[in-house]
Amino acid sequence: MNKVSATKRMNFFERFTKSAVWPAYIGCLCAFMYAVFVRFYHAAGGTIGMPFKMKDPAMLNMASYIAGLVIMFCGFALIALIKPWSRTIPLKVPLIGGRKIHPLTLLVPTLIGTAFLLTHGVSGMITKVLVLADVISMDFPAFVEVDVDHLALLDLLFYEPWFTFMGIMAGLTAAHYAQASGVRQSTFRWGTVLYLIVVFLLTILVTSSIIFDFADVISFKI
Repeated sequence: MNKVSATKRMNFFERFTKSAVWPAYIGCLCAFMYAVFVRFYHAAGGTIGMPFKMKDPAMLNMASYIAGLVIMFCGFALIALIKPWSRTIPLKVPLIGGRKIHPLTLLVPTLIGTAFLLTHGVSGMITKVLVLADVISMDFPAFVEVDVDHLALLDLLFYEPWFTFMGIMAGLTAAHYAQASGVRQSTFRWGTVLYLIVVFLLTILVTSSIIFDFADVISFKI
């Protein structure tokens, strides 16, 4: 009876994220596809989707390779978050098997990554629209030559939407993990609101840093 009552008190977002595990699978698939067909492709010397020439191509290739590995790891990490062993260490593990994993151990890095993805994607789309509209200009000191409009269009239509979508999938997976880990409903609800406020403010800060040209101080753009 109490369980039914508690379920009725949940809002739509809470009910949805409590049962939905598909965002983890979709997020993992998108991460894998992006890592293989974009990052590893560029690391191997591919030039499609790169309307520019770097001063140090070898550095770009290595950066793309490392980014691909990180992205692929993060994709598989989403799958891990929906598995029981992400909440309780399997009994087969010597000495520590059966111990519960504190939710913050995995939630904190996941939420930090989610904030990065959402901020990167949303701020990127806003600023690229402004670039294409000739409202602002952007400098690329690491490039020997660059087609700014082509690069901005690629970012707007492909790269930044990918970051935003991955951020949404990661956020939904984190919400599922929090509820599956037994985080109190009130804590989950207020934590979600505060987190969204922080991401919103962070997005404003990063967007402003690019528009008003103090991005070199705080920007974490890749």
